[in-house]
Amino acid sequence: MKNYKKNNKIKDSILYIIVRPIITLLFKIVFHPKIIGRENIPRNGSIVLGGNHTNNLDCLLLIAATNRKIHFLAKDSLSKGFFGFIFKGMGIIPVNRKIHDGSALDMAKKVLYSGKTVGIFPEGTINRGDGIILPFKIGCVKMAYDTKSQVVPFVIKGKYNIFGKSVSIKFLEPFTPSDDNLDYENNKFMDLIKNELKKEM
Repeated sequence: MKNYKKNNKIKDSILYIIVRPIITLLFKIVFHPKIIGRENIPRNGSIVLGGNHTNNLDCLLLIAATNRKIHFLAKDSLSKGFFGFIFKGMGIIPVNRKIHDGSALDMAKKVLYSGKTVGIFPEGTINRGDGIILPFKIGCVKMAYDTKSQVVPFVIKGKYNIFGKSVSIKFLEPFTPSDDNLDYENNKFMDLIKNELKKEM
């Protein structure tokens, strides 16, 4: 495992500082999201935000629902082309889905060691099926365990309806993976999200 200095600073770009409040305002005006449990998000220290993935707009929902800058792990195609510089400026960590992308995990750890926030959807893709949730990939709990960071689980429910009753997001109490049996930690995390999805918000 690579060694990272904890004082290694990841600075916010000017683009992010300008764009974030615009995204947040427009998103709240258009979708009126219901936000629950924001008090469960620590104000300081490294955290991993992890939860279910329902729509391409989920990243914008998380940006609008939190006060922390989130470095999202996202497919590498978003960092290319005309809009690539925007996504890079917003702090995404590109992931090559065709391989086991260790460089993306290393970058995420660097962000966490600097005391910042990583956002990840452990399902690995949008859940378009009939099941409540797709099996979680282990990367979320692994990076939290390796960097001694807290995981803040979130649960997204509902649809992105414009100017009406819309999507909701609930942040659950944070936990720190402490068992070196990461499969156990990952399954426990997945069951937590699954059980919450079965409840009414």
